[in-house]
Amino acid sequence: MKNLNKTIRRVGIVANSGKANSRDVVRKAAKLIVRSGRDVLTDAATAKLAGLAAPTFPDAASLTPEVDLVLVFGGDGTMLRVARETAGSGTPLLGINVGALGFLTDVPSWDLPRALQQVWSGDFRVESRALIEAGVDCQGQRSRTIALNEFVISRHMVSRLIEIEASVDDEVLTRYRGDGLIVSSPTGSTAYSLAAGGAVVYPTAEVFTLTPICPHTLSNRSVIVNLSSTVRVKIISQKPEAVFSGDGQDDRRLNAGDIVTIRRSRHSVRLIHLTGTSFFETLRHKLNWSGSSVPAKP
Repeated sequence: MKNLNKTIRRVGIVANSGKANSRDVVRKAAKLIVRSGRDVLTDAATAKLAGLAAPTFPDAASLTPEVDLVLVFGGDGTMLRVARETAGSGTPLLGINVGALGFLTDVPSWDLPRALQQVWSGDFRVESRALIEAGVDCQGQRSRTIALNEFVISRHMVSRLIEIEASVDDEVLTRYRGDGLIVSSPTGSTAYSLAAGGAVVYPTAEVFTLTPICPHTLSNRSVIVNLSSTVRVKIISQKPEAVFSGDGQDDRRLNAGDIVTIRRSRHSVRLIHLTGTSFFETLRHKLNWSGSSVPAKP
């Protein structure tokens, strides 16, 4: 367990400004932080949402270097956005769930006072999560993007199969015909990959998961490779067009011959987990497994 109690003096607050139900819990958090003798800082959208009178920065990226901890209010989508915007900053994030399922948002909004008291007491651990990056070669133009959960290459709109070729470290794995392919990080195993039939992966495991989406060949299954590998996906289909996205954002059209190269990013994200929580407990609870009836530790 890493005790950061002495270093947490300035706390950033970032919320999903599209969720009006975040307003009250953000205001409550700000009061609790000030009451503890710490400073509150925020981004412009959150300040406007909650009417906070606090030092304000344009966005999460400019806020994060100025604080010791960022509280993120929303669902997993908000956590993914903030993780991408603050990549490599080293400032830990603590997710406060005001959304639905929430694998990345550890703390339910109703439990905020107790959770903050644990943080002030240093009763938590900090976990490093790998980010992944993709270089997209599209019609002679190259772009780069990062993600925490996954990259997806999928068919665009029309209900026709696409064909793509996947290689790992310059060796062809296979050609997929189907709705597409998900290349997920360990963190992303419980997101789209899980819904498509992929394995649940422990979030600090050093692996990629390649999961086909509705493959035409029923023997195509999810494949797990080392996180140090380079995964290349080439578009084979002339029609229909394929679409590339990272963490559900930044859709880009892909055509025959375009290549997506995916590897581990040199950046990572640090997440705070309160003592007494665990990944397996989260699985039992969030996925309503039969193990959810296992009694909690006293």
